Amino acid sequence: MPPKAQAAGKGRGPAKRKLAEEFPPEEVLTDTSKKSWKLGAPIGQGGFGLLYLANENSSKTVGADAPYVIKVEPSDNGPLFSELKFYMRAAKPDLIQSWMKSHKMKYLGVPKYWGSGLHEKGGKRYRFMVMDRFGTDLQKKFEETGRRFPRKLVLQLGLRLLDILEYIHEHEYVHADIKASNLLLSHNNPNQVYLVDYGLAYRYAPEGVLKEYKEDPKRCHDGTIEFTSIDAHKGVSPCRRSDLEILGYCMVQWLCSKLPWEDKLQDPLYVRDVKLQCRDNVSEFMSKCFSSQDKPNELQKFMEEVKTLSYTDKPAYQKLRSILEAGLKSIGAKDDDTLEFSSVVSSNGAGPSSSAKTSKRKKVVDYKEESDDEVDGSPAKKKRSLRKKGVKEMKTASPKKTATTPKITAATPKKALVEMGTQTTPGLKRGRGRPKKKQNH
Repeated sequence: MPPKAQAAGKGRGPAKRKLAEEFPPEEVLTDTSKKSWKLGAPIGQGGFGLLYLANENSSKTVGADAPYVIKVEPSDNGPLFSELKFYMRAAKPDLIQSWMKSHKMKYLGVPKYWGSGLHEKGGKRYRFMVMDRFGTDLQKKFEETGRRFPRKLVLQLGLRLLDILEYIHEHEYVHADIKASNLLLSHNNPNQVYLVDYGLAYRYAPEGVLKEYKEDPKRCHDGTIEFTSIDAHKGVSPCRRSDLEILGYCMVQWLCSKLPWEDKLQDPLYVRDVKLQCRDNVSEFMSKCFSSQDKPNELQKFMEEVKTLSYTDKPAYQKLRSILEAGLKSIGAKDDDTLEFSSVVSSNGAGPSSSAKTSKRKKVVDYKEESDDEVDGSPAKKKRSLRKKGVKEMKTASPKKTATTPKITAATPKKALVEMGTQTTPGLKRGRGRPKKKQNH
Protein backbone atom coordinates (compact mmCIF):
# COMPACT_ATOMS: atom_id res chain seq x y z
CA MET A 1 0.00 0.00 0.00
CA PRO A 2 1.40 3.44 -0.87
CA PRO A 3 2.43 5.73 1.98
CA LYS A 4 -0.23 8.01 3.43
CA ALA A 5 -0.29 11.66 2.46
CA GLN A 6 0.19 14.31 5.10
CA ALA A 7 -2.98 15.52 6.76
CA ALA A 8 -4.73 18.27 4.85
CA GLY A 9 -4.38 21.74 6.24
CA LYS A 10 -0.71 21.50 7.25
CA GLY A 11 0.50 23.15 4.07
CA ARG A 12 2.46 20.15 2.85
CA GLY A 13 2.41 18.54 -0.54
CA PRO A 14 1.30 14.98 -1.31
CA ALA A 15 3.45 11.99 -0.45
CA LYS A 16 6.01 11.26 -3.15
CA ARG A 17 5.23 8.57 -5.68
CA LYS A 18 7.21 7.27 -8.59
CA LEU A 19 6.56 8.55 -12.07
CA ALA A 20 6.39 6.02 -14.86
CA GLU A 21 9.52 5.87 -16.98
CA GLU A 22 9.00 6.86 -20.58
CA PHE A 23 8.70 3.90 -22.94
CA PRO A 24 10.11 4.05 -26.47
CA PRO A 25 7.68 4.26 -29.41
CA GLU A 26 6.50 0.88 -30.72
CA GLU A 27 6.53 -0.70 -27.22
CA VAL A 28 3.88 -3.46 -27.21
CA LEU A 29 1.65 -4.07 -24.16
CA THR A 30 -0.60 -7.10 -23.72
CA ASP A 31 -3.79 -6.75 -21.69
CA THR A 32 -5.55 -9.33 -19.51
CA SER A 33 -7.59 -10.59 -22.49
CA LYS A 34 -4.34 -11.24 -24.42
CA LYS A 35 -4.96 -8.36 -26.81
CA SER A 36 -1.85 -6.46 -27.87
CA TRP A 37 -1.55 -2.68 -28.04
CA LYS A 38 1.24 -0.61 -29.56
CA LEU A 39 2.39 2.65 -27.97
CA GLY A 40 2.98 5.80 -29.96
CA ALA A 41 4.40 9.11 -28.78
CA PRO A 42 3.78 10.27 -25.19
CA ILE A 43 1.26 13.12 -25.19
CA GLY A 44 1.42 14.21 -21.59
CA GLN A 45 1.39 13.36 -17.94
CA GLY A 46 -1.76 12.81 -15.89
CA GLY A 47 -1.45 12.48 -12.12
CA PHE A 48 1.39 10.02 -11.59
CA GLY A 49 1.24 8.27 -14.95
CA LEU A 50 2.16 8.97 -18.54
CA LEU A 51 -0.28 9.11 -21.44
CA TYR A 52 0.61 7.67 -24.83
CA LEU A 53 -1.10 7.61 -28.19
CA ALA A 54 -1.91 3.99 -28.97
CA ASN A 55 -3.47 1.61 -31.43
CA GLU A 56 -4.14 -2.08 -31.78
CA ASN A 57 -0.87 -3.87 -32.46
CA SER A 58 0.04 -4.20 -36.13
CA SER A 59 2.99 -3.64 -38.43
CA LYS A 60 1.97 0.00 -38.81
CA THR A 61 3.48 2.82 -36.78
CA VAL A 62 1.14 4.58 -34.35
CA GLY A 63 0.43 7.93 -35.97
CA ALA A 64 -0.89 11.27 -34.81
CA ASP A 65 -4.44 10.16 -35.70
CA ALA A 66 -4.40 7.23 -33.23
CA PRO A 67 -7.90 6.65 -31.74
CA TYR A 68 -6.75 5.43 -28.32
CA VAL A 69 -4.59 6.53 -25.42
CA ILE A 70 -2.93 4.33 -22.82
CA LYS A 71 -2.31 5.51 -19.28
CA VAL A 72 0.73 3.87 -17.65
CA GLU A 73 1.72 4.01 -13.95
CA PRO A 74 4.17 2.10 -11.73
CA SER A 75 2.07 -0.78 -10.37
CA ASP A 76 2.58 0.14 -6.70
CA ASN A 77 1.26 3.71 -7.04
CA GLY A 78 -2.44 3.06 -6.59
CA PRO A 79 -4.41 5.87 -8.33
CA LEU A 80 -4.91 4.00 -11.60
CA PHE A 81 -5.96 0.88 -9.67
CA SER A 82 -8.79 2.85 -8.05
CA GLU A 83 -9.95 4.27 -11.37
CA LEU A 84 -9.78 0.88 -13.05
CA LYS A 85 -12.40 -0.52 -10.70
CA PHE A 86 -14.99 1.89 -12.05
CA TYR A 87 -14.08 1.33 -15.70
CA MET A 88 -14.12 -2.45 -15.44
CA ARG A 89 -17.54 -2.50 -13.75
CA ALA A 90 -19.37 0.31 -15.51
CA ALA A 91 -17.60 1.42 -18.70
CA LYS A 92 -17.34 -1.63 -20.92
CA PRO A 93 -18.31 -0.75 -24.51
CA ASP A 94 -21.17 -3.26 -24.76
CA LEU A 95 -22.64 -2.02 -21.46
CA ILE A 96 -22.61 1.61 -22.63
CA GLN A 97 -23.98 0.66 -26.05
CA SER A 98 -26.84 -1.30 -24.48
CA TRP A 99 -27.79 1.67 -22.29
CA MET A 100 -27.72 4.06 -25.25
CA LYS A 101 -29.96 1.76 -27.28
CA SER A 102 -32.53 1.27 -24.50
CA HIS A 103 -32.64 5.03 -23.79
CA LYS A 104 -32.60 6.03 -27.49
CA MET A 105 -29.48 8.15 -27.10
CA LYS A 106 -27.14 9.35 -29.86
CA TYR A 107 -24.14 9.19 -27.55
CA LEU A 108 -23.26 9.00 -23.86
CA GLY A 109 -20.35 10.97 -22.42
CA VAL A 110 -18.77 8.11 -20.47
CA PRO A 111 -15.31 7.01 -21.70
CA LYS A 112 -15.18 3.41 -22.88
CA TYR A 113 -12.85 0.89 -21.25
CA TRP A 114 -10.93 -1.10 -23.87
CA GLY A 115 -8.50 -3.11 -21.79
CA SER A 116 -5.92 -3.10 -19.01
CA GLY A 117 -3.09 -5.17 -17.62
CA LEU A 118 0.41 -5.29 -16.17
CA HIS A 119 3.61 -4.77 -18.12
CA GLU A 120 7.19 -5.54 -17.07
CA LYS A 121 10.24 -3.71 -18.34
CA GLY A 122 13.72 -3.44 -16.91
CA GLY A 123 12.71 -5.46 -13.85
CA LYS A 124 9.89 -3.02 -13.02
CA ARG A 125 6.13 -3.59 -13.17
CA TYR A 126 3.65 -1.11 -14.63
CA ARG A 127 -0.13 -0.99 -14.66
CA PHE A 128 -1.86 0.31 -17.78
CA MET A 129 -5.35 1.06 -19.08
CA VAL A 130 -6.56 1.62 -22.65
CA MET A 131 -9.12 4.39 -23.19
CA ASP A 132 -10.70 6.50 -25.90
CA ARG A 133 -8.74 9.49 -27.09
CA PHE A 134 -10.20 12.96 -26.40
CA GLY A 135 -9.60 16.57 -27.33
CA THR A 136 -9.34 19.70 -25.22
CA ASP A 137 -10.93 20.16 -21.79
CA LEU A 138 -13.67 22.66 -20.94
CA GLN A 139 -11.48 24.55 -18.46
CA LYS A 140 -9.33 25.74 -21.36
CA LYS A 141 -12.47 26.75 -23.22
CA PHE A 142 -13.74 28.54 -20.10
CA GLU A 143 -10.56 30.61 -19.86
CA GLU A 144 -10.53 31.34 -23.59
CA THR A 145 -14.06 32.79 -23.42
CA GLY A 146 -13.24 35.15 -20.54
CA ARG A 147 -14.46 32.75 -17.83
CA ARG A 148 -18.06 32.82 -19.01
CA PHE A 149 -20.06 30.39 -21.10
CA PRO A 150 -23.21 31.34 -23.01
CA ARG A 151 -26.42 30.42 -21.19
CA LYS A 152 -27.51 28.04 -23.94
CA LEU A 153 -24.20 26.17 -23.69
CA VAL A 154 -24.40 25.92 -19.88
CA LEU A 155 -27.87 24.39 -20.07
CA GLN A 156 -26.78 21.98 -22.81
CA LEU A 157 -23.79 20.87 -20.71
CA GLY A 158 -26.14 20.38 -17.77
CA LEU A 159 -28.34 18.10 -19.88
CA ARG A 160 -25.33 16.06 -21.05
CA LEU A 161 -24.12 15.66 -17.49
CA LEU A 162 -27.55 14.54 -16.28
CA ASP A 163 -27.36 11.76 -18.89
CA ILE A 164 -23.89 10.78 -17.70
CA LEU A 165 -24.74 10.93 -14.00
CA GLU A 166 -27.92 8.91 -14.38
CA TYR A 167 -25.90 6.19 -16.13
CA ILE A 168 -23.08 5.97 -13.59
CA HIS A 169 -25.54 6.26 -10.67
CA GLU A 170 -27.59 3.37 -12.06
CA HIS A 171 -24.35 1.37 -12.17
CA GLU A 172 -23.74 1.92 -8.43
CA TYR A 173 -21.18 4.74 -8.68
CA VAL A 174 -20.96 8.48 -8.08
CA HIS A 175 -18.23 10.61 -9.66
CA ALA A 176 -17.58 13.15 -6.85
CA ASP A 177 -15.25 15.44 -8.83
CA ILE A 178 -17.25 17.09 -11.63
CA LYS A 179 -15.54 20.22 -13.00
CA ALA A 180 -14.60 21.80 -16.30
CA SER A 181 -11.08 20.30 -16.35
CA ASN A 182 -12.62 16.81 -16.09
CA LEU A 183 -14.89 17.41 -19.07
CA LEU A 184 -13.22 16.68 -22.40
CA LEU A 185 -14.46 17.20 -25.93
CA SER A 186 -14.44 14.23 -28.29
CA HIS A 187 -11.33 13.96 -30.45
CA ASN A 188 -13.48 13.63 -33.58
CA ASN A 189 -16.67 15.52 -32.69
CA PRO A 190 -16.43 18.92 -30.94
CA ASN A 191 -20.14 18.74 -30.06
CA GLN A 192 -19.70 15.74 -27.79
CA VAL A 193 -18.40 16.09 -24.21
CA TYR A 194 -17.16 13.33 -21.89
CA LEU A 195 -16.75 13.16 -18.13
CA VAL A 196 -13.33 11.70 -17.27
CA ASP A 197 -11.10 11.08 -14.22
CA TYR A 198 -12.83 8.52 -12.03
CA GLY A 199 -10.07 8.50 -9.43
CA LEU A 200 -12.52 9.70 -6.77
CA ALA A 201 -15.47 7.63 -8.04
CA TYR A 202 -17.22 5.94 -5.14
CA ARG A 203 -19.37 2.81 -5.15
CA TYR A 204 -22.25 4.16 -3.09
CA ALA A 205 -24.44 1.05 -3.50
CA PRO A 206 -22.37 -2.15 -3.82
CA GLU A 207 -24.65 -4.97 -4.98
CA GLY A 208 -27.56 -2.54 -4.65
CA VAL A 209 -27.08 -1.93 -0.91
CA LEU A 210 -26.96 1.80 -0.13
CA LYS A 211 -24.22 3.13 2.13
CA GLU A 212 -25.40 4.79 5.33
CA TYR A 213 -24.86 8.46 6.17
CA LYS A 214 -21.80 8.69 8.41
CA GLU A 215 -19.60 11.70 9.12
CA ASP A 216 -15.85 11.05 9.29
CA PRO A 217 -13.69 14.02 10.43
CA LYS A 218 -10.66 12.48 8.72
CA ARG A 219 -12.34 12.77 5.32
CA CYS A 220 -13.64 16.34 5.53
CA HIS A 221 -13.45 18.50 2.38
CA ASP A 222 -12.62 15.68 -0.10
CA GLY A 223 -12.74 16.69 -3.75
CA THR A 224 -12.04 20.00 -5.49
CA ILE A 225 -12.65 22.63 -2.84
CA GLU A 226 -14.76 25.18 -4.74
CA PHE A 227 -17.17 22.58 -6.13
CA THR A 228 -17.21 19.78 -3.58
CA SER A 229 -20.51 18.98 -1.89
CA ILE A 230 -21.63 19.86 1.63
CA ASP A 231 -21.65 16.12 2.39
CA ALA A 232 -17.95 15.95 1.48
CA HIS A 233 -17.18 19.03 3.62
CA LYS A 234 -18.66 17.09 6.56
CA GLY A 235 -16.60 13.97 5.83
CA VAL A 236 -19.54 11.96 4.48
CA SER A 237 -19.03 9.57 1.57
CA PRO A 238 -20.45 10.99 -1.68
CA CYS A 239 -23.93 10.05 -2.85
CA ARG A 240 -26.16 10.86 -5.82
CA ARG A 241 -27.27 14.22 -4.45
CA SER A 242 -23.58 15.14 -4.02
CA ASP A 243 -22.96 14.85 -7.76
CA LEU A 244 -26.02 16.98 -8.55
CA GLU A 245 -25.02 19.64 -6.02
CA ILE A 246 -21.56 19.83 -7.60
CA LEU A 247 -23.15 20.09 -11.06
CA GLY A 248 -25.24 23.01 -9.79
CA TYR A 249 -22.14 24.87 -8.59
CA CYS A 250 -20.41 24.23 -11.94
CA MET A 251 -23.32 25.59 -13.99
CA VAL A 252 -23.54 28.72 -11.85
CA GLN A 253 -19.79 29.37 -12.15
CA TRP A 254 -19.82 28.78 -15.91
CA LEU A 255 -22.54 31.39 -16.25
CA CYS A 256 -21.46 34.07 -13.74
CA SER A 257 -17.65 33.49 -13.74
CA LYS A 258 -17.09 33.22 -9.97
CA LEU A 259 -18.73 31.53 -6.98
CA PRO A 260 -19.27 33.53 -3.76
CA TRP A 261 -16.72 31.51 -1.77
CA GLU A 262 -13.88 31.60 -4.31
CA ASP A 263 -12.17 34.46 -2.48
CA LYS A 264 -11.14 32.17 0.40
CA LEU A 265 -10.48 28.74 -1.06
CA GLN A 266 -7.61 28.23 1.38
CA ASP A 267 -10.14 28.13 4.23
CA PRO A 268 -12.30 25.00 3.76
CA LEU A 269 -14.41 25.76 6.84
CA TYR A 270 -15.29 29.16 5.38
CA VAL A 271 -16.17 27.55 2.04
CA ARG A 272 -18.34 24.97 3.82
CA ASP A 273 -20.18 27.62 5.85
CA VAL A 274 -20.92 29.83 2.84
CA LYS A 275 -22.24 26.79 0.93
CA LEU A 276 -24.50 25.97 3.88
CA GLN A 277 -25.86 29.52 3.85
CA CYS A 278 -26.44 29.31 0.11
CA ARG A 279 -28.25 26.00 0.43
CA ASP A 280 -30.48 27.44 3.15
CA ASN A 281 -31.38 30.40 0.91
CA VAL A 282 -30.93 29.54 -2.75
CA SER A 283 -32.57 32.80 -3.90
CA GLU A 284 -30.03 34.86 -1.96
CA PHE A 285 -27.22 32.71 -3.37
CA MET A 286 -28.39 33.45 -6.92
CA SER A 287 -28.59 37.17 -6.10
CA LYS A 288 -24.93 37.10 -5.06
CA CYS A 289 -23.99 35.61 -8.43
CA PHE A 290 -26.28 37.46 -10.85
CA SER A 291 -27.97 40.82 -11.30
CA SER A 292 -31.77 40.73 -10.99
CA GLN A 293 -32.28 40.97 -14.77
CA ASP A 294 -29.71 38.25 -15.55
CA LYS A 295 -30.75 35.73 -12.90
CA PRO A 296 -31.34 32.30 -14.52
CA ASN A 297 -34.52 31.03 -12.84
CA GLU A 298 -33.93 27.50 -14.13
CA LEU A 299 -30.67 27.17 -12.18
CA GLN A 300 -32.42 28.32 -9.01
CA LYS A 301 -35.17 25.75 -9.59
CA PHE A 302 -32.53 23.09 -10.29
CA MET A 303 -30.74 23.77 -7.00
CA GLU A 304 -34.02 23.96 -5.07
CA GLU A 305 -34.92 20.51 -6.40
CA VAL A 306 -31.53 19.04 -5.46
CA LYS A 307 -31.91 20.58 -2.00
CA THR A 308 -34.98 18.40 -1.34
CA LEU A 309 -33.02 15.15 -1.76
CA SER A 310 -32.05 13.09 1.27
CA TYR A 311 -28.77 11.17 1.40
CA THR A 312 -30.19 7.94 -0.04
CA ASP A 313 -32.83 9.40 -2.39
CA LYS A 314 -32.84 8.58 -6.08
CA PRO A 315 -32.94 11.87 -8.01
CA ALA A 316 -35.78 12.64 -10.43
CA TYR A 317 -33.46 12.94 -13.43
CA GLN A 318 -36.26 13.65 -15.92
CA LYS A 319 -37.66 16.43 -13.75
CA LEU A 320 -34.22 18.02 -13.58
CA ARG A 321 -33.91 17.74 -17.37
CA SER A 322 -37.30 19.41 -17.79
CA ILE A 323 -36.12 22.34 -15.63
CA LEU A 324 -33.06 22.90 -17.84
CA GLU A 325 -35.07 22.42 -21.05
CA ALA A 326 -37.53 25.07 -19.82
CA GLY A 327 -34.53 27.37 -19.34
CA LEU A 328 -33.56 26.87 -22.99
CA LYS A 329 -37.11 27.63 -24.09
CA SER A 330 -37.18 30.83 -21.99
CA ILE A 331 -34.28 32.26 -24.01
CA GLY A 332 -35.69 31.13 -27.35
CA ALA A 333 -33.19 28.31 -27.77
CA LYS A 334 -33.32 24.54 -28.04
CA ASP A 335 -30.89 21.70 -27.61
CA ASP A 336 -29.69 21.37 -31.20
CA ASP A 337 -26.69 19.13 -30.36
CA THR A 338 -24.28 21.97 -31.24
CA LEU A 339 -21.98 23.30 -28.52
CA GLU A 340 -21.05 26.93 -29.18
CA PHE A 341 -18.22 28.36 -27.05
CA SER A 342 -18.35 31.90 -28.40
CA SER A 343 -17.36 34.77 -26.10
CA VAL A 344 -20.17 36.13 -23.97
CA VAL A 345 -21.39 39.70 -24.49
CA SER A 346 -22.16 41.59 -21.29
CA SER A 347 -25.43 43.40 -20.65
CA ASN A 348 -23.95 46.70 -21.87
CA GLY A 349 -22.90 45.16 -25.17
CA ALA A 350 -19.21 44.87 -24.38
CA GLY A 351 -17.27 41.62 -24.46
CA PRO A 352 -15.31 40.14 -21.55
CA SER A 353 -12.90 42.55 -19.90
CA SER A 354 -9.22 42.25 -20.67
CA SER A 355 -8.55 41.19 -17.10
CA ALA A 356 -11.04 38.35 -17.47
CA LYS A 357 -9.46 37.23 -20.71
CA THR A 358 -6.03 36.93 -19.12
CA SER A 359 -7.16 35.32 -15.88
CA LYS A 360 -4.94 32.43 -14.89
CA ARG A 361 -6.13 29.02 -13.78
CA LYS A 362 -6.03 28.43 -10.07
CA LYS A 363 -3.30 26.07 -8.98
CA VAL A 364 -4.17 22.78 -7.37
CA VAL A 365 -2.66 21.00 -4.40
CA ASP A 366 -3.58 17.33 -4.11
CA TYR A 367 -3.68 15.43 -0.86
CA LYS A 368 -4.36 11.80 -1.66
CA GLU A 369 -4.50 8.49 0.10
CA GLU A 370 -5.19 5.23 -1.66
CA SER A 371 -5.37 1.54 -0.94
CA ASP A 372 -5.54 -1.47 -3.23
CA ASP A 373 -7.60 -3.33 -0.63
CA GLU A 374 -11.31 -3.73 -1.29
CA VAL A 375 -14.20 -4.66 0.94
CA ASP A 376 -17.68 -5.39 -0.47
CA GLY A 377 -16.58 -4.08 -3.83
CA SER A 378 -15.53 -0.63 -2.64
CA PRO A 379 -12.06 0.57 -1.57
CA ALA A 380 -11.47 -0.08 2.14
CA LYS A 381 -9.56 3.17 2.40
CA LYS A 382 -10.93 5.42 -0.27
CA LYS A 383 -8.61 7.70 -2.16
CA ARG A 384 -8.86 11.06 -0.53
CA SER A 385 -8.10 14.32 -2.19
CA LEU A 386 -8.25 17.86 -1.00
CA ARG A 387 -7.65 19.96 -4.05
CA LYS A 388 -7.28 23.49 -2.87
CA LYS A 389 -6.95 26.08 -5.52
CA GLY A 390 -5.13 29.26 -4.60
CA VAL A 391 -5.79 32.34 -6.65
CA LYS A 392 -3.03 34.75 -7.51
CA GLU A 393 -4.75 38.07 -7.02
CA MET A 394 -3.49 41.29 -8.50
CA LYS A 395 -4.52 44.32 -6.45
CA THR A 396 -4.37 47.67 -8.18
CA ALA A 397 -4.96 51.07 -6.69
CA SER A 398 -6.11 54.00 -8.76
CA PRO A 399 -5.77 57.23 -6.73
CA LYS A 400 -8.27 59.95 -7.36
CA LYS A 401 -6.85 63.07 -8.87
CA THR A 402 -7.11 66.01 -6.49
CA ALA A 403 -5.46 69.39 -6.17
CA THR A 404 -3.03 67.96 -3.63
CA THR A 405 -2.03 64.88 -5.60
CA PRO A 406 1.74 65.03 -6.31
CA LYS A 407 2.82 65.00 -9.91
CA ILE A 408 4.22 61.62 -10.97
CA THR A 409 6.90 61.34 -13.62
CA ALA A 410 9.01 58.52 -15.03
CA ALA A 411 11.78 59.61 -12.66
CA THR A 412 9.67 59.31 -9.53
CA PRO A 413 11.41 56.83 -7.14
CA LYS A 414 9.63 53.51 -6.51
CA LYS A 415 9.63 54.22 -2.75
CA ALA A 416 7.79 57.47 -3.34
CA LEU A 417 5.24 55.69 -5.52
CA VAL A 418 4.51 53.24 -2.71
CA GLU A 419 4.12 56.11 -0.21
CA MET A 420 1.69 57.85 -2.57
CA GLY A 421 -0.36 54.66 -2.91
CA THR A 422 0.17 54.39 -6.67
CA GLN A 423 2.54 51.43 -6.75
CA THR A 424 0.61 48.23 -7.52
CA THR A 425 1.39 45.37 -5.19
CA PRO A 426 0.75 41.78 -6.29
CA GLY A 427 -1.14 39.61 -3.82
CA LEU A 428 0.42 36.58 -2.29
CA LYS A 429 0.12 33.24 -4.07
CA ARG A 430 -2.07 30.97 -1.95
CA GLY A 431 -1.67 27.20 -1.87
CA ARG A 432 1.42 25.08 -1.86
CA GLY A 433 2.75 21.94 -3.38
CA ARG A 434 3.16 20.82 -6.93
CA PRO A 435 0.08 21.34 -9.11
CA LYS A 436 -1.43 18.31 -10.71
CA LYS A 437 -0.83 18.46 -14.44
CA LYS A 438 -3.92 17.90 -16.53
CA GLN A 439 -3.46 16.89 -20.16
CA ASN A 440 -5.72 16.22 -23.08
CA HIS A 441 -6.16 12.58 -23.93
